Amino acid sequence: METFFDKQVKRLYEKADSIINNFFNAKRKNSHAKITIPQEFKDDFFSLVNKVNLSLMEDKDNFYGYFLLQMARDIRFDISSPTAVNFKGAKYVIYFNPVIFLNLNLKQMESTIKHEILHILSLHLIRAREFKAAYSTLAINLAMNIVVNTYLDHLPPYSVTLEWVNLTYSLDLLPFKPFEYYVEEIQAALDLLEADEDEDAAPDRAQDETIETEYHPEKTHDLWADSRDMDDKTLQEFTEKFIADAQKGSIPNYLASMISSLKNSKSELPWNLYLKRLMGTVESNQKKTMTRRNRRQPERLDIRGQLRSHKAKILVALDISGSISDQEFNQAVKEVLDIVRNYNQEITLIECDSEIRRVYKVRSVKDIKDRINIRGGTRFTPVFEYANQHKVNLLIYFTDGKGEEKLLTIPKGYKTLWVISGQGDKLSLKDAYGAVKRLKKIELKDDSLTMSDVKREGFSMNDQESLN
Repeated sequence: METFFDKQVKRLYEKADSIINNFFNAKRKNSHAKITIPQEFKDDFFSLVNKVNLSLMEDKDNFYGYFLLQMARDIRFDISSPTAVNFKGAKYVIYFNPVIFLNLNLKQMESTIKHEILHILSLHLIRAREFKAAYSTLAINLAMNIVVNTYLDHLPPYSVTLEWVNLTYSLDLLPFKPFEYYVEEIQAALDLLEADEDEDAAPDRAQDETIETEYHPEKTHDLWADSRDMDDKTLQEFTEKFIADAQKGSIPNYLASMISSLKNSKSELPWNLYLKRLMGTVESNQKKTMTRRNRRQPERLDIRGQLRSHKAKILVALDISGSISDQEFNQAVKEVLDIVRNYNQEITLIECDSEIRRVYKVRSVKDIKDRINIRGGTRFTPVFEYANQHKVNLLIYFTDGKGEEKLLTIPKGYKTLWVISGQGDKLSLKDAYGAVKRLKKIELKDDSLTMSDVKREGFSMNDQESLN
């Protein structure tokens, strides 16, 4: 028998369909027309959401219900999932796409709300930014969805689960593993499936981008970009406040574990893993292989496929104006060389302050020269001008972070990794165009040490902490 809740869902879906039809009719007359959501529909829709929230609060996992009470709510027809979340105006905001959300039953509605809250507890809004330069959006989204959906029942049929990813990408991923494990394995599988550069691009979607009616895993977390203006420390503090206000009783063990990890988390991708991932994603030449079929004509066994050879130009820049010691930098370059040596890369080292002072090739530790003794001001732009002109594939920039606020030259076609060292606190640029890491402050010895003085057990690039 159809319940009152079911009737309300059906009635709201018909209204949502009418809103979409009105939008398309208006757009035929005016290409700049925008979708209009009547206030009456919003009131009715959020009345339904309140019933879902009440059901959550009556459940043993009432933590989710109390957490949802603190969140602002809005409707967006342009998100490609039933729900989405971001941080805006000192609050977490949960968004609903009525067309997708209203196709779910009550338990599935609860699960998709829990799904968004688990992303928050896992600090995925923060971590997605950190991983963006090293991994594809699809790999990040799939890995993060595996992590949170592992704890949920009554998922929508299209949900990204461990079983679905294993089947889709011919993997054998294990359950209850950390996010880093999943994203690394998934990215490796995506790299193997990546089409040749001259193959046809993905077809344009006929549907208007302001209306989404289907789930698309590669776009489910697009709204997280709206939270980029909030620094990681502040976002984590707000998250902990939301958690404190949502804990009204006992909570399941998995939630307690997530909350404990959040409070102790540095939300930082390890240096070695990050640089190794960058090395695997930079543009590279291709080589023929008999172990992979040609993507255009897979039935032709006589035509060889292609694999990327992972050869690239790497630019290592050193800001000689700041407080980075010789001891720090020499050890850092040694670790960079150790990481990239298996890739047979071409490495160029640049010494710079307000301008480029010296450029030379480096193949081994023996090639590293004593640093020029100049302490001028700092400008990052000259290095990016050089990188653009020489078409590098990866720029690793060691600096104390004190330079201009805006680059005059935007990086084109390469990855950028900033390493804030010495006594630096943060990067002065408002837009870094890449990942930013910071080394923990250590007690340094005499800065006049040469390469022969640096011991292997000295300062380690693995010894990091997240930027505040």
